[in-house]
Amino acid sequence: MFSKILIANRGEIAVRIIKTCRRMGIAAVVVYSEADADSLAVEMADEAVLIGPPPAAQSYLLGDKIIAVALQTGAQAIHPGFGFLSENAGFARACAEAGVVFVGPNPHAIDAMGDKIQSKKFAAAANVTVVPGHVGEIDDTAHAVRISKEIGYPVMIKASAGGGGKGIRVAWSRRDVEEGFSAVRAEAKGAFGDDRIFIEKFIESPRHIEIQVLGDKHGHVVHLFERECSIQRRNQKVIEEAPSPLLDEATRAAMGAQAVALAKAVNYDSAGTVEFVAGQDKSFYFLEMNTRLQVEHPVTELITGVDLVEQMIRSAAGEVMAFGQKDLKINGWAMESRIYAEDPYRKFLPSIGRLVRYAPPAEGQQGDGVVRNDTGVREGDEISMFYDPMIAKLSTWAPTRADAITGMARALEDFHIEGLGHNTPFLSAVMDQDRFRSGVLSTNYIKDEFPEGFQGLAATSLQIDIATAVAVAMHRAITTRARRAGNGLLPPARTDWVAVVGPTRRPVRVAEADTGLAIELVDEGRVLSLEAIDWRPGAPLFRGRLDGLAFTVTAAPADEGFVIRHRASVLKALVLSPTSADLHERLPAKTPPDTSRLVVSPMPGLVISADAVQGEEVKEGQVLFVIEAMKMQNILRAERDGVLKTVSAKAGDSVAADDVLAEFS
Repeated sequence: MFSKILIANRGEIAVRIIKTCRRMGIAAVVVYSEADADSLAVEMADEAVLIGPPPAAQSYLLGDKIIAVALQTGAQAIHPGFGFLSENAGFARACAEAGVVFVGPNPHAIDAMGDKIQSKKFAAAANVTVVPGHVGEIDDTAHAVRISKEIGYPVMIKASAGGGGKGIRVAWSRRDVEEGFSAVRAEAKGAFGDDRIFIEKFIESPRHIEIQVLGDKHGHVVHLFERECSIQRRNQKVIEEAPSPLLDEATRAAMGAQAVALAKAVNYDSAGTVEFVAGQDKSFYFLEMNTRLQVEHPVTELITGVDLVEQMIRSAAGEVMAFGQKDLKINGWAMESRIYAEDPYRKFLPSIGRLVRYAPPAEGQQGDGVVRNDTGVREGDEISMFYDPMIAKLSTWAPTRADAITGMARALEDFHIEGLGHNTPFLSAVMDQDRFRSGVLSTNYIKDEFPEGFQGLAATSLQIDIATAVAVAMHRAITTRARRAGNGLLPPARTDWVAVVGPTRRPVRVAEADTGLAIELVDEGRVLSLEAIDWRPGAPLFRGRLDGLAFTVTAAPADEGFVIRHRASVLKALVLSPTSADLHERLPAKTPPDTSRLVVSPMPGLVISADAVQGEEVKEGQVLFVIEAMKMQNILRAERDGVLKTVSAKAGDSVAADDVLAEFS
């Protein structure tokens, strides 16, 4: 077994590999860019070596330099994690030539299956059913348009070396192809150093199901069942689970057998994933094979008890696999939510900045379930524009799917982040939806359920009760502290108040109870029992039990009252005396400023192109700017017809969120 391994990656996957290395008694070396100098991975590693500036092309993609660091530090093997060099056969060969073991599959398998174009040719030759498409490289935009027309819309434009949702677009028309082809090629070049493109038929209302495979260097290959990854946005997975609610035992066995046969055909060793697109009728087609560890591997580990990173290391060291297919069983159900630095209320645009507060839920056994959080950040760290916007991967396990979802919803409540936009409210919304709980999923889920974008969910009656109770308890705590500071000069505490929660006005009567507060809803004839109150003035989270139900909300002060968020519901709440409540109702509503004439940057990033010209007359839908952030290119279009009065941004400019790029006259 190795005594020292170099990790050629960053962020949460570097931390994840370090944890397994520690458990196995293996020293870990990490390479890092200037942007990651103060990262958690660098802090945890036994050794850390600066590799270059922040751009991946000048740091994490420098294979020769990384191998030199391995030799310099005495690392016998290199684990590439995922992304970057993880599916680069040339890098794997260079490792072997330098006498360093590549912790991943052999170069032949990477060549055969890692290249998306070649893998489809190989699969077709092996009589594996594949998605209809053009199995070959696309020369240019005109060629892409011609091929797309032959296949029939909609089509999917994909980078041959792609992965992780990068370098991929769905095109529904010729215009989509003309605009999307160049963007996909640019993303592929920037993220993978390879701009080859292919096109295949896009299957409508599909499900994305993948099989985890594992092989050793002695011809043994097993599968560790499936993961459902259908909840996606812009082809980037958001929520994954294992097993899939779609599959029955027969389909699971057939899909697993096909994945194993394909892996054996290329003498696959190490961990890998065979991806399928599945119909609602349980039909399935080979999509591609990822010859690396997957981002979503934790859910497989939770239902099988197998440490995939450990198995990759053991395979690379030449050990024989210690178990066979018959030894593997599915135990319970696991969910994973990818927590991203993005603003779901602004069309999920990237949100970079510092984690002013970062407090994940407690890990480990929680009742009958388990909570796991894979992350590479700490409070005070910065999410930069140079890399993927992932903050953490939150996973839960429980004996049943329903319990795993409930556990995830509670864990998301307890996850507190401040300083930048994040998608935990959106993830919570999905967990609370009847459709998701029923298991009727597809890769169109987000588009179907949130066609106008995400604006949160309307508060349920329970959430209005929670916000009422929280607001009353917070108001009482603040006034009690003020009364103590007043040395008896302030009047005694009132018992009758009006709780204004969103548009709802509720007269309440408050009384102390043995374990908390009894809050009578005067007009409704009900009493809310608020217990186990865990809050002090200034704390960002309020935890308690309402009528026996445990909950956590974020509670922030507003200009008046509080802003209370429970899962995907946000309510403004304040507690007033009856007289003040009557006066408050008479106040005129504020009118928001008119920004309809402005074109603003929806995110911080780099202006790649600026097609807008001052004085130009533009039409609705016309491309004005292309902004790159988090390795993704975002097209800004005119939202109406008009003449551009000013254009204040040009190609090459760095812009912040809400910067004005142009103004209509």
